[in-house]
Amino acid sequence: MKILAFEFSSPQRSVATVRAGNRAGSFVAAEAIESGPARGALGVVDELLREAGLAREQIDALAIGLGPGSYTGIRNAIAFAQGWQLARDVKLLGVSSAGCIAEQARADGWSGRATVVIDAQREEFYVATYELAETAREVEPLRLTTLAEVRRREQNGDVLIGPEATRWAASGRIVFPRATTLGRLALAGEHLVDGGKLEPIYLRETAFVKAPPPRFSA
Repeated sequence: MKILAFEFSSPQRSVATVRAGNRAGSFVAAEAIESGPARGALGVVDELLREAGLAREQIDALAIGLGPGSYTGIRNAIAFAQGWQLARDVKLLGVSSAGCIAEQARADGWSGRATVVIDAQREEFYVATYELAETAREVEPLRLTTLAEVRRREQNGDVLIGPEATRWAASGRIVFPRATTLGRLALAGEHLVDGGKLEPIYLRETAFVKAPPPRFSA
């Protein structure tokens, strides 16, 4: 399977092609990473496909990082993927960006227990804890918490990882979710979310106030 992966949930955006290698469990990847002003996704994809020696019609599936993280970035990735699917009829796969961060840390050589920390705005944070060994196994599911708890975890010696972990914890370790790792997880069938209806991972309940009807003076 040839996968085109998008990870737009953090300040470091990336796109990658990932396909199975010749040996069991191996893979071949090409990746483009951006941390400055965003370019048009289609231009980045076309450059990447040329680098990988692939044509658009050769892509079998799109893997999308669903967050949590930048709501706008995640929505843009989903919209691009859904448009691509309309044109090419490919499979869509959603992958947890928190799981991708944990797997990226493991691939970078870290082991043991680590807690992913992602800014949720409104003075709240997404946290999930993983055991990093042969795989990144979730041991505490993703949830919302406070800055006080994040700092308490650091004081208790927890290893905190994430795209901006050092903003809130001096001992935190910066780890970005990368599209290559995202595609590899999708290739292996790990951390997947049903792609039939891709939606950002957003733990808050949606709430809104209905505006009153307009008033017209006589």
